Amino acid sequence: MRLRLLFPFIAASALGTSAAAQQEAKARKLHEQIFTVDTHADTPMNLVKPGFDLTKDNDPTEAKLDFPKLKRGGLDAVFWAVYMGQGPRTPEGNTAAKQEALRIFDAIHAAIKAHPTEIAMATTPAEAVRIRKAGKRAIFIGIENGYPVGRDLGLLQQYYNLGARYMTLCHGTNNDLCDSATDPNGPEYQGLSPLGVQAVAEMNRLGMMVDISHTSDSTFYDVLRLSKAPVIASHSAARALSDVPRNLSDDMLRALARHDGVVQLNLFSPYVKAQPTNPARAAAVQAFNAKWKIKNFLNVYSLPEAEQKQALAEMDELDKRFPVPLATVQDAVNQIDHIVRVAGIDHVGIGGDFDGGTELDGLRDVGEYPNLTTELVRRGYSRRDIEKIWSGNLFRVMRAVERARTAAPATTAGK
Repeated sequence: MRLRLLFPFIAASALGTSAAAQQEAKARKLHEQIFTVDTHADTPMNLVKPGFDLTKDNDPTEAKLDFPKLKRGGLDAVFWAVYMGQGPRTPEGNTAAKQEALRIFDAIHAAIKAHPTEIAMATTPAEAVRIRKAGKRAIFIGIENGYPVGRDLGLLQQYYNLGARYMTLCHGTNNDLCDSATDPNGPEYQGLSPLGVQAVAEMNRLGMMVDISHTSDSTFYDVLRLSKAPVIASHSAARALSDVPRNLSDDMLRALARHDGVVQLNLFSPYVKAQPTNPARAAAVQAFNAKWKIKNFLNVYSLPEAEQKQALAEMDELDKRFPVPLATVQDAVNQIDHIVRVAGIDHVGIGGDFDGGTELDGLRDVGEYPNLTTELVRRGYSRRDIEKIWSGNLFRVMRAVERARTAAPATTAGK
């Protein structure tokens, strides 16, 4: 009798397992068919390292993106970030930032030139689609932090000519353009500076997307008020699920949607899901911040190079002593669910921030991106909706920004 009762249970379990396997296979096939784009990866920080090999399947602790991982992850296009930590706001500091930015641009272009059968440069959605049809991956470029512009808005044209199609206005602290969400000293301009207002106009003129990730709430609303084109948050998440200044409130999500913009979901674990309370870790973090005279970990990147290296090493040790459970792929899709409920399906995308600290349980590098699509399928998102999330919404904004270009003369104020 017990055996007879057990057989239906085994059969039902087998059917459930089979259905799950079929659903996963369906999701992976869909993932390969649709066009996928990630709007933020810090891979250029690896490109400038001596000996880094994009063709190698690097250990994920060393690199979250390389050619084998791109292939496994079915990622068709990615924005490589010309990232710049905030340094001294002086003529000398601005000159050094410009030179560093150009060095990173050179590294990106050199990598593309060195691997013509694997990757190619893209500046428009149409170019990216053609590159995929040729069997390659498309590389877009974004600038993370307006610091390398300094006070010379003419540099925006130079960076645009080098391929930059968005610029994040600031990073961990305020700069000459705007207030940051995380400056330890608080706001400086209550939003955009007068130069920042001109920068937004110049980016509109060029057809360069204005990126409000990292900016203060006041800067965000200033940009929406002034920009003649839709704007993006290239790597941000919803504050309702993780209450950090870097994330967007529901009011901000709704405002972005009203302006036809898009928030590209940042997959950095503490931004995806609120970290559990750990008094011992909290005390260690407070002591770390006090030692380095910073407000939060993002401010580490504004320290002088030698101090930054030491502080980052200490951060790694702190994480080993007080590990925090990673958010999961399911948590990431909880973020998407929330953004869709608040802003709508037309205003969310993916900006993973890999090679910039991102790692999730079930999504440790770009090679595991199919797991994200599988979870979307499991939750009932349609093919059309998934296409919007992976590229459709971002490409709509890119085309709108291009259409909004004007024939106005280049801005020269602030030089």
